[in-house]
Amino acid sequence: MQNDQLTLASARGPSGPRSQRSLPSWVSTTALLMPTYGWLTIAVFLPLLTMFAFSFLSATPMGKAPIVFTFKQYRAFIDQPYLVGIGITSLLIGFWTTLFCAILGFLAAVALVRSTFGKTREMLLILILLPFWTNGLVRVFSWTMVLRENGFLDSLLHMVAPEAGSIGFLYTRYAIVVGLVHGYLPYMILTCYIALSTIDDAIIAAAASLGARWWTILFKILLPLAAPGLISGAVLTFIPVIGSFMEPRILGGRVGVTMGTVIEDQFTQAFNWPLGASLSFTLLAVVLAIFATFSGVLRRGTAL
Repeated sequence: MQNDQLTLASARGPSGPRSQRSLPSWVSTTALLMPTYGWLTIAVFLPLLTMFAFSFLSATPMGKAPIVFTFKQYRAFIDQPYLVGIGITSLLIGFWTTLFCAILGFLAAVALVRSTFGKTREMLLILILLPFWTNGLVRVFSWTMVLRENGFLDSLLHMVAPEAGSIGFLYTRYAIVVGLVHGYLPYMILTCYIALSTIDDAIIAAAASLGARWWTILFKILLPLAAPGLISGAVLTFIPVIGSFMEPRILGGRVGVTMGTVIEDQFTQAFNWPLGASLSFTLLAVVLAIFATFSGVLRRGTAL
């Protein structure tokens, strides 16, 4: 009797009651994606579209000045040439921050994947994520205590060489890069760590058995195979860094004028939202142009 029931159930095949209740795959996919993309539409795209519309206005809509449609905000880099120098400074800070994050992050990820196991690796990963658990403002101000004259850095030096002068470099562009590297290094470590953890150990063992030295394994095997993670980390670091304003303002002082601080001033001090919005979208266009220029290199890196 039981065998007969099983035979009957198998004979129903795809036309059984369960298969009739199942939904098409596109319905379940849409249902899973709708909350995320709905939120992105409301919280990201709509504000961006609003700011994009503001960038073509002659004055802030909430003010009392008459408002007309104009393109003059996008001539800011021509009418105010000093903005070009500020833009170049922002790009250089972004370049050096991304470079230091790439070097330090990749080496740290290699050490985590190749030299640590079990709870030791988990503990080190938690320490990497630790900066995310603290307030960003606290992190930046803590660097002022380290980098300032007669700060923690000077105290360490004077313990070794009491007669040495100060090596504090607060309110310089070096201090800005240090603060930004501290803030964005975890992104680079995590993306490189994910890429390196997918590399088969047999490849490394085969290279070592054939006599490859450690630098050959590092530069000709690990680095090319981890290129997708390295490139993803570079994108996640470079884009937010060139628009950052907290680290340049606190650690840079008078030399910490970047596009991020200029845009913030337009929104909070000058109350010139159209100019701030146009500068933001101009900066976005420059970033997209940079990535479009190097898109061939990026595609080759991710295809390895």
